[in-house]
This record gives sequence, structure tokens and C-alpha cells, in this order.
Amino acid sequence: MTNKDILRISLEQSAADLGCRAEDFLSNENVIVPFHLGENAKRYYKLPIAADFVSYGNNIVSAVNEELTDIVREYVGKFSFYHCFENPNMRWLDKKLEPLGLAICFMAEYYLPDLNILKELPCDYELRVLEKGMFDDLYLPEWGNAVCSDKKHLDMICVGAYDNGKLAGLAGAAADAEEMWQIGVDVLPEYRRRGIASAITSKLGLEILKRDKVPFYCTAWSNIRSVRNAVKCGFIPAWVEMTVKPLEIVEKMNK
Repeated sequence: MTNKDILRISLEQSAADLGCRAEDFLSNENVIVPFHLGENAKRYYKLPIAADFVSYGNNIVSAVNEELTDIVREYVGKFSFYHCFENPNMRWLDKKLEPLGLAICFMAEYYLPDLNILKELPCDYELRVLEKGMFDDLYLPEWGNAVCSDKKHLDMICVGAYDNGKLAGLAGAAADAEEMWQIGVDVLPEYRRRGIASAITSKLGLEILKRDKVPFYCTAWSNIRSVRNAVKCGFIPAWVEMTVKPLEIVEKMNK
């Protein structure tokens, strides 16, 4: 697998997520399409979704419900495509959405491995690769980013860092798409800043690639600790995404 292959697979997956063409993300013009959650979309997408905005750094591809087409067209035409993912411009969009009972809900930055940089990084602890069935007893709150009890069937492989038999850090891979596995990482507070996160993340990334899958990494732009870990391990920014959902769902999340 090459970096070109990795990008192609990611573009094709994003196209399946939104209901557009992979080449739409490479256009120099913004693209608006009817939202259609494909059969092969990433498995964590949950309807209802009123609109989804994705940029790979060239433009914005907006997949929208029909009632939002004019609003979205005005929005992406009014501001530079990268400013559409930040305030105060997002407030313009939110004000247009509120009368329709909608609001901006999720925002995230996604990372793909650069094979020229990704390599196994060291730490002072024993690293173990845990195949499926070997981490069934790790569905605990402290490992909630690495493995998820609500979707155990998607958790495929983990890498743990052990201090004399005690699990200090865990990175897990979820098969959130057929060809793309997402990495989640947890390190116990007393073991942080010791190189564990980068060691287990980089090793897991390589293990995923050995299985002919594309590892990807997601974080909020404000989670500096997580961003630093991604960059240190050889994962580089690939795309950003912003999702619009019913306002009642957003308000429920804030309770």
C-alpha cells in the first residue's frame, strides 16, 4: 500500500459516506449534492443527518437535505471554504438553521498515515498486540476511547502497554468502514507524558496496515494532546468534517 492508495481509499469512503463522487473532493469548486448515506458508509454515522460538510483542503463538498440547499449554497459561496469550519462564520449558518429546528452538531479533524513518516516508536514498557477475543475484559471506563462496549463487534485489534503486568495504555482499532479502521487511544493519568500514547498508536497503525486496512485517526482541533500524538506518530491532517442534526439532538447532548 502507498500513500496514493491510502488517499484514494479515503476519498472513496468519504464519497460513500455522503453520496457523492470521490473526485468531487479534489475539485477547485465547491460541490453540493443531495445527502445519501450509502450502504458502505462509515458505521458510526447515525440518521437523522440534515447536512454534512467535508473538505480535503481543496473545496467543500456539502451533502444536504433538499430544504437546506439554498442556505448551504449561500453559505459556502459567502465565505472561503476553510472559514466555513470556524466561527464567527459558523454562527451565520447556525442562525439560518435554528428556525428549521436544526443546528451544527459535530466537528472533527481526521488524519491519515504518511508512510514516509510512520514508524514504530519506543517506550519503556512492554507492548502487546491483542487480537480479537483477547481484550474482552477491557470494556471499562478507563479504556472507553480504545474500545467501545456499544460496538464490540467492530473492535478488531488492540495494542497495550504494560508495566510489570499492569495495563498502562491501550490503543484500539474499530472497523468503522470496510477498508478503514479507526484508532482510539487511552493512557492512565499517572502514565501520561512517558511516550506510551505514541508507542501504542504507531504500533497499532502498522499492525492495521499489515492487515491491508487503512488506519485513520480523529480528534477535535482543540484536543492538543491528541493532535500532538497523531503528528508524532506520522499521521497527518487529511480532511475536516462538520455535521448538521436536529436541534433537539444537540440540546439532549448538552444536558
